[in-house]
Amino acid sequence: MTVRRAGAALALVLALAGCGTAEPPKAAAPAPAPASVPVTVPFKGLRPTSVKIPKIGAESSLLAVAVKPDGSISVPSVRTPMQAAWYKLSPVPGDVGPAIVLGHVDGDKKPGIFFKLKDLAPGDEVDIDRSDGRKLKFVVDRVTQVPKDTFPRDAVYGNSAKPELRLITCGGAFDHAEHSYKDNIVVYANLADA
Repeated sequence: MTVRRAGAALALVLALAGCGTAEPPKAAAPAPAPASVPVTVPFKGLRPTSVKIPKIGAESSLLAVAVKPDGSISVPSVRTPMQAAWYKLSPVPGDVGPAIVLGHVDGDKKPGIFFKLKDLAPGDEVDIDRSDGRKLKFVVDRVTQVPKDTFPRDAVYGNSAKPELRLITCGGAFDHAEHSYKDNIVVYANLADA
């Protein structure tokens, strides 16, 4: 499967996850993922271990998450809104392609790790450490706020010829009926000196 097809599934599950407003429902028992849930190269151990964004004071270890059998994304608990996660079916940061890092905008009535993500601007830096000891610096290219129902799947998850990073959280107005924010904040960044 391509990163693009995995990205389409992630876009759907991000909308369902609520980005820090409600915890996804728990499956009764583990089951194999349905055939309709696309996957990419399996996770083999190399992973990012932390993210740090100096401009907004964000720093977190990174959990590795994927798509649950019910099709929703396994995100960190809203009870720990300062915990960020790497979508392990995307490339490892520093490898070719768009690596995906997710974080809550808020949760448990507190700001989340990506509460100020919308304040980033081109030229700002994002540091990622990996389990192989590499310390990577990404430079923000652009920041967008997009409605969830028109999420730019190809721009966010489309294959690329160089190492890239996407930081994603919720934003915009809060829809109380859906218990979710109406938009996503997406930060696009490139590996420095790549």
